[in-house]
Amino acid sequence: MFRRVAIIGGGAGGATLLSELLERPTPQPLHLDWYTGGGTPGRGIAYGTRSERHLLNVRAASMGMFANRPSGFLEYMQKRDPNISGTDFLPRCWYGEYLETETVAALARAKSNGHDVRVIPYAVDAMVPENDGVTIFQGETTTRVEAAVLALGTLPPRPLPQVHDAVLASGRYVTQPWSLLAEAKPDTQAHHVVVIGLGLTAVDVIIELAALWPNARFTAISRHGRLPEVHQASASLPFEDGDELIETMRDAPDIRTWMHLLRDAIEHTDDWRRVIDCLRPHTQALWQLLPHGDRGRFLRHARSIWERSRHRLPLQIAQSITALEQEGRLQRLSGHLHSVMLGEHGPRIQYLPRLESQERVLDADLVVQSIGLDNDIRGTQHTLLQQLITNGHIRPDPFGLGIQAAPDGRLLHDGNAWPRFYAIGSMLRGTLWESTAMPEIRQQARQLAERWLAE
Repeated sequence: MFRRVAIIGGGAGGATLLSELLERPTPQPLHLDWYTGGGTPGRGIAYGTRSERHLLNVRAASMGMFANRPSGFLEYMQKRDPNISGTDFLPRCWYGEYLETETVAALARAKSNGHDVRVIPYAVDAMVPENDGVTIFQGETTTRVEAAVLALGTLPPRPLPQVHDAVLASGRYVTQPWSLLAEAKPDTQAHHVVVIGLGLTAVDVIIELAALWPNARFTAISRHGRLPEVHQASASLPFEDGDELIETMRDAPDIRTWMHLLRDAIEHTDDWRRVIDCLRPHTQALWQLLPHGDRGRFLRHARSIWERSRHRLPLQIAQSITALEQEGRLQRLSGHLHSVMLGEHGPRIQYLPRLESQERVLDADLVVQSIGLDNDIRGTQHTLLQQLITNGHIRPDPFGLGIQAAPDGRLLHDGNAWPRFYAIGSMLRGTLWESTAMPEIRQQARQLAERWLAE
């Protein structure tokens, strides 16, 4: 087993791995360094919101922190309110409290079991992986560990290239929507807010600001102008032909064939969600079967429809968005963004509407960029990742989906895998595709903990 290990990242992935390591009996105490980078350990950006208007988009019964206790979150919440159901979509801030509670309990267990755990509220400056361990540089301190993992979550969002420097300097173009929402105060002014993007984060921005700013109106623009699909009120029955569908896809790893198979399956069922959901346990294995060219074709032609279908809205959130549209407070536009500049009275957006040839202009009081996860480490400003790329310790995924890695999370360099340097979570999207939600992250954490403590 590895006795001295390091976890880089203070979000849900890092907290889950920490808890997995500390809940197992070990023949010798562990020395564990957890670099949380500040903030509340365990919550990260995903669950750092304090607003009960922001809901999980996965039902409560599936959101447990541990792979062997998937109903752990539901059990935690039912102690508070026995009327909560496993099919409910609960506030993300409640889930953040659950993660925080489990993390505190893990740290208490560590102390009573004689483990040495250091929670370091700073970011790591540099790392040097080698075959027999990893050296970590943080401030004036240099630490050598036997194994380390990057649990960084998503990268800080970068402004789109169409955004001019002047509008960024004005403070009226927001690239960090969660920071905006954390600081937003009630306001009765008639703001016009333009939201770039129409995914789950964009919906959270609109829902929250619409409640805090009752006289504001919103324009949301994306390439297709479509919202995520909506969950059914109750959980669906499993797709009865799921096993046959998966086996057929495995036998023919070709994206065109797969799209044909999925369309055919959807045509022969009463609810398309059942087909998409039956893929969930197999998506990582299927993705690894796809040749490089087919992965590119999927990302170019099918990614947006997959994202809308796979990452769905709770029904009550969809109803709130519909109400805002019916009240005239929200307008959705489809088009290609050409530029965001600073006009005489504020940000000015130039865009080309879909299926049109004439460019149009939108004037706004505030523009919020909400285009989803950023896993592209090529050209990133993240200090640690920059250093690791520059020194050749890691390689960017060719599609901008994180870091090149083996399926078990070992990071690659020059085609070889580091034996003691890993990643979990969204940085593995290029290798696993499905690697951002709690069911996948907790499984990765469990497997890595078992590996580290077994060796």
